Amino acid sequence: MNTAADSGRGLDRRTMLRGALGLTAALGTAATVSLGSASRASAYGWTRTLQQGDSGSDVKELQIRVGGWAASSAQQTYVAWDGAFGAATYNAVRRFQSAYGLTADGVVGPQTQSVLNSLESSDGSTAHFDWSEFYSHDGSGFSGGQVGAAEVKENVRRLMYKLEAVRKKAGNSAITINSGFRSVSYNASVGGASNSMHVYGVAADIVVSGHTTLEVYRIAETCGFSGLEAYTHSWQHVDSRVQYPSYGSGSWWWESGVV
Repeated sequence: MNTAADSGRGLDRRTMLRGALGLTAALGTAATVSLGSASRASAYGWTRTLQQGDSGSDVKELQIRVGGWAASSAQQTYVAWDGAFGAATYNAVRRFQSAYGLTADGVVGPQTQSVLNSLESSDGSTAHFDWSEFYSHDGSGFSGGQVGAAEVKENVRRLMYKLEAVRKKAGNSAITINSGFRSVSYNASVGGASNSMHVYGVAADIVVSGHTTLEVYRIAETCGFSGLEAYTHSWQHVDSRVQYPSYGSGSWWWESGVV
């Protein structure tokens, strides 16, 4: 059972940002950099240029933000959130840079950091996704899952960045979240598996405007998702189970195989 999230929103800062990002598609990269750095109260505070061989909490944040650029073709791989800037992070950064019209040198300097921050919203979510889109449909928000609400919220944040990559690769097509986090009770009520990744906040069932489920599956194969439900449904399930071994599903599950 998958019910589309409410789509009504007021004209808030995020709505304005989305309009600005649409404008930058027409104006080019220079505009993206300028808009991405303007009036952002909680933008991540990058303090140095990052490159291969670096390590630290800022590298881990980078890995979260480029996780959806794990591969250029269908591949069961992901960008580890380990804070070590290795080859996988380098290649993901280069793909991100190329997609956003930056010099694809794998070096994360001010321009790349500005574009990364343009995908961040002031409340900690991302430019094209609201927290509420991922709330459990029984009204419990991020509570009542297999882990605490704060952990769920962080898991959802990491998921959002991968979905930003899906959106970009789909030609900036809008994504509807049919099902994000589920409380344990809600998950049971819709017949979800007891160990569903939804009860941890690391999964979403999505529909991408203008794209078939097969097309979405193929895009997701490049985005570091280790859980993909078959593309024969009207939605595409995506999750990052391998990156959460303590949740009990540490193996790859691409139900339709490599497509």
